[in-house]
Amino acid sequence: MSTSVSVEPALDIIARGRRVLELERDALTAAAATLGSDFERAVQLIAQSSGRVIVAGVGKSGLIGRKIAATLTSTGTPAMFLHPVESVHGDLGIVGPGDVAILLSKSGETTELLGLIDALARLGVRMIAMTADRASRLARHADVVLDLGTRDEACPHDLAPTTSTTVTLALGDALAVALLQERGFRAEDFARLHPGGALGRKLLTRVRDVMEGAPLPTVPDSATMRDATVRLAGRRGIAIVIDESSRMCGVVTAGDLARLLEREPDALGVPVTGVMTTNPRVARDDELGSAVVHRMETHGIMAMPVLDAHDALVGVVHLHDLMRAGAV
Repeated sequence: MSTSVSVEPALDIIARGRRVLELERDALTAAAATLGSDFERAVQLIAQSSGRVIVAGVGKSGLIGRKIAATLTSTGTPAMFLHPVESVHGDLGIVGPGDVAILLSKSGETTELLGLIDALARLGVRMIAMTADRASRLARHADVVLDLGTRDEACPHDLAPTTSTTVTLALGDALAVALLQERGFRAEDFARLHPGGALGRKLLTRVRDVMEGAPLPTVPDSATMRDATVRLAGRRGIAIVIDESSRMCGVVTAGDLARLLEREPDALGVPVTGVMTTNPRVARDDELGSAVVHRMETHGIMAMPVLDAHDALVGVVHLHDLMRAGAV
């Protein structure tokens, strides 16, 4: 028995895909426009809690809930996913009175989730509902309601969770980011929670870990470009001009030398003070390497002097070394 399969023109397939993306985009735009005081209350409720965030949902909402819990945890807000069915068979033991629950259900009438509400209330857990129906039982029992605002799914039969799960996921991200800013969560904190892989290397690489130290490519401010040329050749295209107190007063690069040779017959006899950049861009020894790479690439710089907290010259950092160390 053969089954014929109709093949639609490629443009029709592309149009269907574009329609889904546009519907989900419009839903996110509407959610952003209506975000208000309930969102602020939800952030404050979590920020002021003494426990963890418990995220619960069933089906596709449960899958989104797992991602929300993971994002919260990785950005400084300890969270766990709790399956509503397993919760009433022993898993409620992970829940404490200082916790806050985020309960996900588009309809707000998911039977398994509603069965969890009484148990959470008995434990003194405050509840945040993410639902599209403020009149639902879930919304009525929650302390805060985050309205998904979605009625129609991108699915042409309005059955498969698509638009609603996209908005739910985005709201979860919004909560996580607002909370990390509320708590002053820094890149350094993020690095401690992500020590492995490329991301860990990027966030953990400090300038001091990569920079070249003594002997530094320095020349005194009384030197000529002949002296600087020796440093430029031996130390990868940078010479740092220092005064009598060994404080940096300028930088000469291989590019400076090349431009000088084009216009000056006696280039090597020119004082370095007449060629150097007197206010060069610098790196700090405790900076994240990724931040320094961004500045170097933005301003077309291959090497930077490195200063410590007291503005003392302690090294030179090169773009290629930062890249090899995984700072990008």
